[in-house]
Amino acid sequence: MAPPPKQQAHTRPVSEALGANAMLGRLLERLRESEARLRCVRQVLPPAMRAHVRGGVLDEEGWNLLVPNSAVAAKLRQCLPLIEQVLLDEGWARVALRVKVQAPER
Repeated sequence: MAPPPKQQAHTRPVSEALGANAMLGRLLERLRESEARLRCVRQVLPPAMRAHVRGGVLDEEGWNLLVPNSAVAAKLRQCLPLIEQVLLDEGWARVALRVKVQAPER
């Protein structure tokens, strides 16, 4: 007698799995919004800074912009009024902007 055919495991894309759970779906939505805001903001950053600024947590209290060191943080803080204005001009809701120093991922 032949063995029964093997069943293939059904794997779901991460985005589909996250979307199926309300809390994880909201997390995915915030991640996408953070990325979209960063794309909007990059255009007004000085060219030398663009590669060093990453989008971080976006929550009810604000949005984190992550940088690798205090020098980039200081320069980015000088740009915050312009960043906030660009976001408002593009139709994003006003949120507090926070600059956080975080070591780059390895």
